[in-house]
Amino acid sequence: MNELYPLLRLVHILSSGVLFGGGAVIAYFMLTGWRSGKLNEFYFAARFTVTADFLFTTTAVIVQPISGVLLAMSAGYSLFEPWLLASYALYVLIGICWLPVVWIQLRVRNQLAEAGEGGAIPDATHKLMRYWFWLGWPAFTALIGIFALMITKPIF
Repeated sequence: MNELYPLLRLVHILSSGVLFGGGAVIAYFMLTGWRSGKLNEFYFAARFTVTADFLFTTTAVIVQPISGVLLAMSAGYSLFEPWLLASYALYVLIGICWLPVVWIQLRVRNQLAEAGEGGAIPDATHKLMRYWFWLGWPAFTALIGIFALMITKPIF
C-alpha cells in the first residue's frame, strides 16, 4: 500500500455513499412526486430530480470506477480478482438500468412541462414511471451486491 491509499479509500467510500444515498433520496423524491397525483408537485420533483441526478449521481458514477481501480491497485490486488470482476459486472448492470432511467426522468420532466400547470399527468408519463420504478430495483440490488463484495472480498 502507498501513502495515497487512505485518500483513495475516503474518496471511494464517500462517492459510494453519494451514489447509494443520493440515489435513494432522488428516487424517493421522484416517486413521492408521482404518487401525489398532482401535476405541479410531480413537475417540481421531476425538475429537481433531473438536476440532482446530473450533479450528484453522475459525478459519483464517474468517480467510483476511477477510485475503485486506483484503490485496488494501491492495495496490491489484481484487477482480475474474481470479486472485482463480479463488481464490474454488477456496475455494468447498474449502468444498463441507470441510463434509461436518466432518459425517462428527462422525458417525464418534459412531458409534465408540456402538460402545463393545473393539467393532468399524461398517461404516457405514468407508463414511463412504471418502467422507471422497475429499473430501480435491479440497480439498487446490484449496488448492495457490490457493497457486499467490497466488504467480504469472497474467493470464488
